Amino acid sequence: MNAPPRPEPTDPRDRPARLTVGVVGAGRVGPALAASLALAGHRPVAVSGVSETSVRRAALMLPDVPVVTPAEVLARAELVLLTVPDDALPGLVEGLVETGAVRPGQLIVHTSGRYGTKVLDPALRAGALPLALHPAMTFTGTPVDVQRLAGCSFGVTAPEALRLAAQALVIEMGGEPEWIREESRPLYHAALALGANHLVTLVAESMELLRDAGVEAPDRMLGPLLGAALDNALRSGDAALTGPVARGDAGTVAAHVSELRKHAPQTVAGYLAMARATADRALAHGLLKPELAEDLLGVLADGAEGDPR
Repeated sequence: MNAPPRPEPTDPRDRPARLTVGVVGAGRVGPALAASLALAGHRPVAVSGVSETSVRRAALMLPDVPVVTPAEVLARAELVLLTVPDDALPGLVEGLVETGAVRPGQLIVHTSGRYGTKVLDPALRAGALPLALHPAMTFTGTPVDVQRLAGCSFGVTAPEALRLAAQALVIEMGGEPEWIREESRPLYHAALALGANHLVTLVAESMELLRDAGVEAPDRMLGPLLGAALDNALRSGDAALTGPVARGDAGTVAAHVSELRKHAPQTVAGYLAMARATADRALAHGLLKPELAEDLLGVLADGAEGDPR
């Protein structure tokens, strides 16, 4: 009789030896990913950070992990997370290779949304194994980020031979891999920035305007509204468009532009741009009646001409 299968150990310390992990750039992303990998049984061994804020963040997210130079991080780690700003990534990779810090067989992972694996070509030529794993998530630099990775999509670009390794790492961090072609990375990242980064700006401006209008708790007012709007948009796309622009209510839009020009002129250009985009989408999907669109678009054009900038 065959013996029953041995149950999977639940304590990471009881699992077979895994990868040693290093982080170059203790911003908001790197320590969170390393902490998540630690929960999966990997072992963070080194982190680099320059500013006092990054050093404090590393101590919070990766206690007892030494803060060392980038070269020392690579010397200690089998899996290296390069979590630096996009513009700094090419120079960092080239510098690490030129100084001989990159070792053959070492997994070099960057988290930039803009780049695929081509930016890691110098490391590849040095024998490293390149992966691009970009979490589609906003980070706070606190332990809550590790929890948010559960179910988070990762934009993944990897050589064919490393696809399984990339998938395994993402799944171990609680994420879901979404494969992105090398040439599509800039468009992929632009789409995320358009939806997430600009959303923060829109919400912040909306809260400021509500305060100016006398609302004492704009966050409480906006929370249910924005939550419902986001849910409807994700479920229904353009069919979820509502409001005066989608209805073709030109008079209301004109009043909006007039009030914004008086109280918050810096928001007028953004309002007009989003209103024009909304009108185009509402027209294309049959939500905005063509006979109402003419007056509406005229209001938007007049608003743009009246902008002193």
